[in-house]
Amino acid sequence: MAYQVEGQLLEVCTCNVLCPCWIGEDPDGGTCDGVVGYHIDKGTINGVDVSGLSFIFLNHIPGNIMKGNWRVLFCVDEKATPKQQEALVNMFSGKLGGPLADMAKLIGEVVGVERLPITFAVKEGKGNLHIGKAVEAELVPFQGATGKSTTLHDSVFTTIPGSPAYIGKALKYKANVPALGFDIDLQNHNAIQGHFRFQG
Repeated sequence: MAYQVEGQLLEVCTCNVLCPCWIGEDPDGGTCDGVVGYHIDKGTINGVDVSGLSFIFLNHIPGNIMKGNWRVLFCVDEKATPKQQEALVNMFSGKLGGPLADMAKLIGEVVGVERLPITFAVKEGKGNLHIGKAVEAELVPFQGATGKSTTLHDSVFTTIPGSPAYIGKALKYKANVPALGFDIDLQNHNAIQGHFRFQG
């Protein structure tokens, strides 16, 4: 087994609530410019311990998510050693197979890999994500009549296969990423939270 990792997901994008990509529909406005952040609570990749590190996809999705051709910038936690960075990039780029390879097939171009300070915090369904000076997001979940967080199961597309997605909104989402053409300053747009466990 090349990798076994588990942790938390925070995701925010320019779509309204809920992002149509998760159910295979075209994104609001025709494109989806988003942040998909993974924080690994514990795990190893080819014997390299990557516990406590974060890895971020900054994605420009030019149309229906299932048609691929994404442009992506990888952001690696600056706390990662060169060996850990190599392991993370290999896993998330699909080189090591498994469920992450299925998602990586949708990437048309990786515009770069950057090391940045990443603050990734989630507690009781609320989350904050900061990626250097490039991205800032604050997320809150929706709640049903019983007070439990609203979840999405068995959607046609998911960044956390096998796990429920907690639907929410980003109270704020700011992103300044020239490499992808991001100049974003939005309130109350799509946010997704959840847990992941990947093996491959």
